[in-house]
Amino acid sequence: MTAILDRADHAPTVSDLDAAGWLAAAVRRPSPNQDARPPNTLIDLLVIHNISLPPGEFGGAWIDDLFLNQLDPNAHPYFAPIAGVRVSAHLLIRRDGQVLQYVPCERRAWHAGVSSFQGRERCNDYSIGIELEGTDDSLFTEAQYQQLVICTRQLQRRYPQISAARIVGHADIAPGRKTDPGPAFDWERYRREIS
Repeated sequence: MTAILDRADHAPTVSDLDAAGWLAAAVRRPSPNQDARPPNTLIDLLVIHNISLPPGEFGGAWIDDLFLNQLDPNAHPYFAPIAGVRVSAHLLIRRDGQVLQYVPCERRAWHAGVSSFQGRERCNDYSIGIELEGTDDSLFTEAQYQQLVICTRQLQRRYPQISAARIVGHADIAPGRKTDPGPAFDWERYRREIS
């Protein structure tokens, strides 16, 4: 049976994240694409992304394969140039609401790339990255919003410096290079539900 987080009426507790930053109910898929954060780093930024592989297609194991360095470059024409890319995120929320975790929150995932927030570069050092399975122009599902709200609340309890003002899209920290989570993401709804 696949573990998923409880629905939005679940009252998050600190115990939902263990000491390393693994969510208790997330499916673990440890990625090799992670490392230690710089010493004494305060985790104080949450970055929302979207991803689909191949672009615009949902389901399947391709995102897992990318984050686990197992993507077959011959499986789809889009995969050849990205198969050697080393990337990861802390969490992925699938279209059905399933939550997968690739990197414990206390460690650095490789999700932001060249980035800057309020003049501070290297956002991977101090942020948590959540991927939503989707595209810039596809509506996200009810299950995804519910799980994103639950995950955000859990993270904010553990890392209280992640205020609403410190939750951004990938486009906000890499403008001109990235566009996600895109115009289809309902920021107003999300911010209202986490407040």
